[in-house]
Amino acid sequence: MDTSLSFANVIKWLNDPANWQGADGVIARLGQQVYYAIIAVAIAVVIAIPLGLVIGHTGRGVVVVAGMANALRAIPTFGLLIYLVVLISPKIHSRGDLPYLLPTEIVLVLLAIPPILTSTYSGVQNVDLDVRDAAKGMGMTGSQVVRKVELPNALPLVLSGTRSATLQVIATATVAAYVTLGGLGRYLVDGLSQLNDPHAGYPAMAAGAILVALLAIAADLLFAIAQRFLVPRGVSGRFPSAAKAAAPTSVSAGPVEVTVGPS
Repeated sequence: MDTSLSFANVIKWLNDPANWQGADGVIARLGQQVYYAIIAVAIAVVIAIPLGLVIGHTGRGVVVVAGMANALRAIPTFGLLIYLVVLISPKIHSRGDLPYLLPTEIVLVLLAIPPILTSTYSGVQNVDLDVRDAAKGMGMTGSQVVRKVELPNALPLVLSGTRSATLQVIATATVAAYVTLGGLGRYLVDGLSQLNDPHAGYPAMAAGAILVALLAIAADLLFAIAQRFLVPRGVSGRFPSAAKAAAPTSVSAGPVEVTVGPS
């Protein structure tokens, strides 16, 4: 077996301080990967959550949106990226990364919208009808019902969809390297052109893939922690320990002997 394929070389590459420093180092590449992902997920959240709330509240457009979401999932990400770069980049006269960053972000946003959108309107539609009726009976307007009743109850599903979208975007953002941008995908692209190099070939490619997986795991853990604090306790079923301590407890006084007979 080629020594460049050994796991020891991958560990050696990751432990080399020179690979972590500088503009092409791991820290810089991680920052770029996170930057691309944050922009895409933030834009997708701004678009998908309000749209999902409206659709879930009114019940209109569910079939259309479901079809659109499935169509977006079926779009080949890499092919769409190359097409948008060819279509958009010549029209942007800029010396920076914008001619390539804009198409990349469009692709990542289209990837992130479906899970957020579908989970949002599904969460709203699953809210108990009696809860909605009670809110309307208290005099709440439609927008108040959405903000104060439906959104808090749908929040677990909304966060779950956002969590799924973030993981997909983090993994897919590696395609940015194919259009001259940075990110962890650079290790895959550059390593592919130097396969026989025991330092910059397969070890760099494997290390890049491992770093993408670790970044996704870290993001998933952060979302799990955020969900614990953002979801209302009444919805998640969590209650403070003080309430449990204040709950009444039963005390057994032992058997009681009762004598029946003439007094």
